[in-house]
Amino acid sequence: MPQTVVAIATKGQGLYEFTDEAADFVQRAGVPEGLLTAFVRHTSASLIIQENADPDVKRDLHAFFHRLVPPSSDPSMHWLVHTMEGPDDMPAHIKAVLTQVSIGIPVMDGRLALGTWQGLYLFEHRDRPHRREIVLHLGA
Repeated sequence: MPQTVVAIATKGQGLYEFTDEAADFVQRAGVPEGLLTAFVRHTSASLIIQENADPDVKRDLHAFFHRLVPPSSDPSMHWLVHTMEGPDDMPAHIKAVLTQVSIGIPVMDGRLALGTWQGLYLFEHRDRPHRREIVLHLGA
């Protein structure tokens, strides 16, 4: 069964699309039907399927999660205990729990069965740049 690792260099919090990398992997694998599983190998980043047409969607999602789970330096987060790795660390773990670290996408006719406006994104929850790894696994 084909597998690969996609590395994404992030520049801080935000959404980083990797739809093209996943689609290229599926095409190279030559599997007409199956399931692509994407799995991020980190606890402070996650994966989502989201609209890839309007950049305002990415901006609004980032703003929503920032309001939902602010940094530990925010007075509303005084109850957090895990703060040794910076004010963005524990909130990043919470955001990852609220989303997902693994996504399954059907493969039909040798292509990802995504909708017209759907894209695959790494959702980076940390402020600093990171190198994130996403394992892609294609099962027939």
